[in-house]
Amino acid sequence: MLRIYQQKFTIIRHRIPSEATLNQRLQWLGTSLGLFNLRDKDSSCFRVFVELIKAAKLSHPPTSDELAYRTGLTRGTVIHHLNKLMESGIVVHSRNAYTLRVDNLKELVDEVERDVLRAMKELRAVAEEVDGKIGL
Repeated sequence: MLRIYQQKFTIIRHRIPSEATLNQRLQWLGTSLGLFNLRDKDSSCFRVFVELIKAAKLSHPPTSDELAYRTGLTRGTVIHHLNKLMESGIVVHSRNAYTLRVDNLKELVDEVERDVLRAMKELRAVAEEVDGKIGL
């Protein structure tokens, strides 16, 4: 069982491109999950994400060195993005290798949805407790 002690959720709702390429749809998906932002000018996080998707298909979890080689990025840049992806709960690290949390993107979205619902349930419980203590 995967245990995530701290997780950052960012969901950005924007229009799905109507006639988009596969890469544009992947970019939309990652941007919607808050994985890529305007600071990612060279699409380095996107490139790491795509390599992790390819690795999931091949069932071969890559190391940070392998990801750096495949993307043409420095290992430091790759690790920076892997840390961001792990913080979001999208990627897990095990035995010096990195994998998507689940085997495919649909399952990944399902898992993120469950994470958000759990977080909202916890927020609601604390809000009700605080309301009760302050008499609201």
